[in-house]
Parts: sequence; structure tokens; C-alpha cells
Amino acid sequence: MSRSKRQAAQTFRIAVGTDRTAKLQAVKATVERIGAIDARWKQAEILSRAVKTNAPAMPLTDWDLMRGARARARAVRELLEKSRTQAQIFVGMEGGFHSVSIDGRWHTFLRGWAYATDGEREGFGASPSITVPDSLARRVFDGRRELGEIIDEIAGEQDVRSRQGAWGVLSRDLLTRAQSFEVALVAAFAPFYNSKLYT
Repeated sequence: MSRSKRQAAQTFRIAVGTDRTAKLQAVKATVERIGAIDARWKQAEILSRAVKTNAPAMPLTDWDLMRGARARARAVRELLEKSRTQAQIFVGMEGGFHSVSIDGRWHTFLRGWAYATDGEREGFGASPSITVPDSLARRVFDGRRELGEIIDEIAGEQDVRSRQGAWGVLSRDLLTRAQSFEVALVAAFAPFYNSKLYT
């Protein structure tokens, strides 16, 4: 085996099914955190690829969010297999709404899900949730528009989702989109950095 092939085989790669800046920041920050307890993660190489899935543009339930995150991980795996590029873990993330009725009143939350798999093991993780103002939620539900478009209008800026995201706008930047996804990723990666408990 040539040296370059041996190096490729030894490289620990994490493939992410997105090219969104905030999501990639979340993966990088989470991998760095895990590197403090698992040396293999310190040298991890992160590959990102934009992928297409059949997930809704604006997921409105946990079910849609979880399926969307898993679909992104599967799509990036298929994409890399076609190009014969190896990775050890495949990751997908999806953000959107989840609504629940409490005492007859509906509450809509912004939240995200992350999914990680190596083809055999898998892990899901959810981000924190923040209440979405009713007036904003109605604009999404009634117009069937993506939250990102509406947040851009509210913020008076373009592509807010790639920076602080709706999380940043709703929390006045106390928590950004990337930071919310870090929590989901720590949970989704648990079967891989804490494998003794998850076998």
C-alpha cells in the first residue's frame, strides 16, 4: 500500500451534508470539544458537501426534522461513495418548527436536530428550543414560507441563516444558530466518543 493510501486510510473524516456556514461552524466547534476527551477527534478532517433531499423546505414537526437530518447524512454518504471518498462518520442537521398544544393553546418552537452514523451505529440529538412569536409563526404557516426568508426581512439583511440565524435574532445574539446546533451534535456524536456505553 502506498504512503498516500495509508494516510488516507488513517485519516479520521467526518462528512457533513451541508455547505451552510453556521452548521459547519457548529460541527467544527463540537469536534474541537470532543477532541478534549478523545484524541482521535483532535485530528478529524471535516468534509462538507451540499446535498439534495426530499425533506420539506420548512420542516414543521420533530418527525420532519429528524427525517431531514437523517436524509442529509445518508445523502452525503452516497455522494462520497460515488466519488470513492472515505469518511468514518456522516452527519446531517435540520432546523425548523415543532408545535405543541398545552391547555388548548398552541406553542411553536424553533429547534434543530442532528444525526450521525457510521453506517451501523447512529445517534440523534436535539438542540434547545426557543418560542417563536405567534405573529412570526403565522407568517410561516399561512404563507408556507421558509423561516429564513422571514428572518431576513425582519433583520433587514440577507442570508441571516448563515450567520446568527433565527436563533440569534430571537435571542438577541445570546445564542446563535451554530451554538444551538452544537448541543444537538454533542448528543448525536455520543455513540462515537462514548462507545463503551453505547455498544
